[in-house]
Amino acid sequence: MSYLSYEFFQLSLIGALLIGVIAPSVGIYLVQRKMSLIGDGIGHVALTGVAIGFLLRTSPVLTAVLVSAVGAVAIELIRERAKASGDVALAMLFYGGIAGGVVLISLSKQGTNATLQSYLFGSLNGTSRSDLATMLFLGAGVLSVTLLARPWLYAVSQDEEHARVSGLPVRFLNVLLAVTTAVTVTTAMRAVGLLLVSALMVVPVATAQQFTRGFGSTMAAAMVIGVTVSGSGVLLAAEANTPPGAFIVVLAVGLFVLVAALSSLLRRRRPVRAADDTARTEPPDVVLDPVT
Repeated sequence: MSYLSYEFFQLSLIGALLIGVIAPSVGIYLVQRKMSLIGDGIGHVALTGVAIGFLLRTSPVLTAVLVSAVGAVAIELIRERAKASGDVALAMLFYGGIAGGVVLISLSKQGTNATLQSYLFGSLNGTSRSDLATMLFLGAGVLSVTLLARPWLYAVSQDEEHARVSGLPVRFLNVLLAVTTAVTVTTAMRAVGLLLVSALMVVPVATAQQFTRGFGSTMAAAMVIGVTVSGSGVLLAAEANTPPGAFIVVLAVGLFVLVAALSSLLRRRRPVRAADDTARTEPPDVVLDPVT
């Protein structure tokens, strides 16, 4: 593993480990609200922000944060107010975002296939010192929201109506979570890729739910899983010379399948063992007195 001595690889590894922590910390709220695919949609919108950054000759990360934040707020407002046509409106926003991004990137002089692929699927040499500094800053903000505001975000994720009756600012918390999700997506795009970051939000949480019960323990386990698959995925991607995002997601999905299979096996064996223990300890039906 001689590549561990290269600075670009060290930066990519640190960035991936950071994403492994923050993505599940946001994803657990999305899973709780049954909005697991919202990160994927925001990733589509963020691509337009990246393209705008190329056209304006400015930081693609900054423009992606701004555009995806606006898109996330729009998605939240559509979800809150729309009824029968809400899913159609969201689909238009998602697909329009990625289509607009592809068009704008192709029009810019920096719009090469390699550049587009690095943002869609991640890149091992795409994380610079300035990128890492930005990721650390944004990641600290995301963790501050997901950890410090956990009681209120959890209450809204569980039951919006009950939270509203309790006096919580439901709309503000929903918008805060949407913007936090957008920041997470744009923070992760260089390491994992816009099209794959949603999986890193959801799959570690789904894996942790197989063997945890409480919300706090599930969040902690999901973050540990996220760090593990992110670090391992970057190492394997370096060996195979491929974008790291795909390896990270493959490992996450593979771990989910393994844990789900083991959990299912344990649940099947547990009733049998309980029945055996009951049979051993149960007294006989008839107790005969000794013959005198």
